Amino acid sequence: MPLKPSTPTSGSGTPPHVVHLETGRFVYGGARQVLYLTEHLPALGVRSTLVCAKGGEMAGRARAAGTEVIELATLGDADVSIVWRFAALLRRLKPDLVHIHSRRGADVWGALGAKLVGAPAVMTRRNDTREAQLALWLKYPLYRHIVAIAEGVKDVLVSQGIPGSDITVVHSAIDPAHFQHPRSRAELAATFDVDPTQPILGIAAQLIERKGHALLFESLQMLASRHPTAQLIVFGRGPLSESLPPLAALHGLQHRVRFAGFRADLELWMGALDVLVHPAYTEGLGNVCLQAAAARVPCIGSRVGGIPEAIADGITGLLVPVGDAAALAAAIDRLLSDAPLRERLGAGGPAYVDSDFTPPAMAAGNRAVYRRVLGR
Repeated sequence: MPLKPSTPTSGSGTPPHVVHLETGRFVYGGARQVLYLTEHLPALGVRSTLVCAKGGEMAGRARAAGTEVIELATLGDADVSIVWRFAALLRRLKPDLVHIHSRRGADVWGALGAKLVGAPAVMTRRNDTREAQLALWLKYPLYRHIVAIAEGVKDVLVSQGIPGSDITVVHSAIDPAHFQHPRSRAELAATFDVDPTQPILGIAAQLIERKGHALLFESLQMLASRHPTAQLIVFGRGPLSESLPPLAALHGLQHRVRFAGFRADLELWMGALDVLVHPAYTEGLGNVCLQAAAARVPCIGSRVGGIPEAIADGITGLLVPVGDAAALAAAIDRLLSDAPLRERLGAGGPAYVDSDFTPPAMAAGNRAVYRRVLGR
């Protein structure tokens, strides 16, 4: 299923103008990546305009960083009127390229809007889940090129018929500096009611089934005799916020698990943990694993999606088979029982993040895609 072929334009003396569409209202996940990208593209000779949801957090953050912003009212993922309203904006802006970052509707509506005005479009794909065949037929032919945030994401697309030559992997980014000055162990203990003299694990993810919280509880129950004082801080919010505490109690963990909710200041606490655990069942990349690496904290993650790219096995952390509670328990036991190993894996983190996961590197990768599509 080849994508629409590229028709590079001849070069000109003016910087290419790229319009970015991101309809997420809050700045986390993919939306944060868009802010990194639009902030760093000007240094690479690209003018950016961000079209984002009206009244959301994105607009203010992008403007504060100096990005040109246009707010677009949306009624949700199924708002088909985005097609015509976005097209009207594009007719006025006359961009060289449209970069769609959203999904669940806007990835189709935005591409159709670009098609109506004849503007070439590229899309960033951030998740490793398979799509319905109808979505593949309708959506991907609208794009000149696809940016996948991990090889694992690209593999899924190729397995569904998208040619590998139409996909470029550009890893997502974190800002390492945010994670290199953590609060003290004593402050962590006082804030989250844990014992600083005993092992402290963390999981930082949306409270949804695919992130593997239940699997982690099962693994910790298996370790009750070997590590009876190991504690877990659960960072995040989501639809399982009410069901996970009783599930932890069902596994005998009610006195060892703390539910911290969403923390905008997670970077202050990550570096005070002993181990971060990310037992997800599916994952585009797993930026939280990179955040742990930047904070010099070893991470245990599932060998699925892009996680094997976010965790360098044996260098920044350990990988385990997806959905395997016994293997996860063994990895946790290995790290909690071996302080020198924890120290070595933590020490390997910052250099690994710097190698390919910083905002400038991510912006450069996207700039190369624009050059490929536009010829300049």
